[in-house]
Amino acid sequence: MPTDRLDDLAAQWARVRPDLQDVEAMAVIARLLHVGRRIEALLGESAKEHGLQVADGDVLFTLRRAGRLSPGQLSESLLVSTGTMTGRLDRLEKRGLLRRVPHTTDRRALLIELTHQGHDLVDRVIAEHLAREHEWLSAISADEREQLARITRKLLAKLSAG
Repeated sequence: MPTDRLDDLAAQWARVRPDLQDVEAMAVIARLLHVGRRIEALLGESAKEHGLQVADGDVLFTLRRAGRLSPGQLSESLLVSTGTMTGRLDRLEKRGLLRRVPHTTDRRALLIELTHQGHDLVDRVIAEHLAREHEWLSAISADEREQLARITRKLLAKLSAG
């Protein structure tokens, strides 16, 4: 297995602090951080190609999967404040990608839905998005991908548990 700069850094720690156990953990966490930052940057570049921000794509993709949702449901789903969600919705509504419609049973409430333009954009973008993700993962085999999914799922569960 080839080594990288992070292996070198872990080896340096092992040399200067031999009392530390399993310094390879540092390299693993650093790689995860680097991978995450790189993916975020690539997602940002992809979104920008369509005049969007990654956060806009989150809203549009969620609406495409779920259909009509209230602003509160969207906020909860995307783990953002209602104020943040309002700004996103305003920006996407101005672009003609979504609209606010009256709730069917509660006259005080609104629901958010994609417009035809928003629906078409999401359907076009999601295919490109998935193709890029497949390309990014092409460095690993199908078995490694399954292992990575299992491992990251376990790691996220551990970190979420506190």
